[in-house]
Amino acid sequence: MASSSLENAVAKGRRSDSYVFAARWKAADLREGGSAGRCLSISPKNSSVAYNRERRGLPAVLPECPDVTALTCIGNDYGYDRVFSRQVEALGRPEDVLVGFSTSGNSPNVLAAFNLAQEIGLTTIFLGGKDGGLAKGLCDHEIIVPSKTTARIQEVHTLILHQWLEGIDATDWSIPAISAKVLN
Repeated sequence: MASSSLENAVAKGRRSDSYVFAARWKAADLREGGSAGRCLSISPKNSSVAYNRERRGLPAVLPECPDVTALTCIGNDYGYDRVFSRQVEALGRPEDVLVGFSTSGNSPNVLAAFNLAQEIGLTTIFLGGKDGGLAKGLCDHEIIVPSKTTARIQEVHTLILHQWLEGIDATDWSIPAISAKVLN
């Protein structure tokens, strides 16, 4: 992906998240493995903790991080391939955004969640790597890091998330009609 294309994709993703937060809808992100570990640091900054400046809390849902009980119960009762889609089914609404991470783009549980999110009408954003795998072309927005090295892909994902957080923090959340401003 050329740098201007990457820059545009990052900006579109930030606008989607900002729009959702402005309207007090939810943003959810799905991650596995090392990416899930990093969500414990980054994603809460969307909700209760400001990234670089004080602002109101924003509604973010982290299906893989805070609720080990749900993760293990769903995995046991429905199979690991449905751990995210069951939570999308329970919590997702058409106005929400679902952000999914998969370095390969082939994680069955992330793909199932994207498919269900599309059926429900959520805006979907895929952050992947390598060639995008099966998730390529599945979502409303995608950022595919052109690397085969998992560590490099995850580092770029972290950089993208920090860019989104900076954009979210730069938004004046006190303006009542913020949703129109954010989309421009």
